[in-house]
Amino acid sequence: MNRIDLPYHLIIPALIAVFALLAISYKRKSMFFSGKRKWLWIGLTVFFSFYLIIVGAAAYSDISLKLTLLEFDLNGDNFFSGTEITPQQKIAMQKVSSDTARNFSVITGFIISGILAFVVFLIGKTSERL
Repeated sequence: MNRIDLPYHLIIPALIAVFALLAISYKRKSMFFSGKRKWLWIGLTVFFSFYLIIVGAAAYSDISLKLTLLEFDLNGDNFFSGTEITPQQKIAMQKVSSDTARNFSVITGFIISGILAFVVFLIGKTSERL
């Protein structure tokens, strides 16, 4: 099996989200059951959860596409030549090289998760006041 490069630009933000969720779950009793900042912590939990889902899915997709492409490298030299270049290999190569959405998932995940967390925070605060 040949070596593939891990997408550190996706794995590091996913690990940060995991550690943030672990820290929040460790202190959950003091955070979620206090009156004034309860919805702030719920919003942060929603933010990190959805951010982890978005960035984690992009990292998983990136790794699985690279592993699929690696199957076409028959002689293991990390170059595609001769009989290794097939229509299926070209499709796999196109999927790996067209990675703008996966690379920008760090930014788009931040925006989408932020909007969702803000909506949850506003709905929670509004329902609490009513």
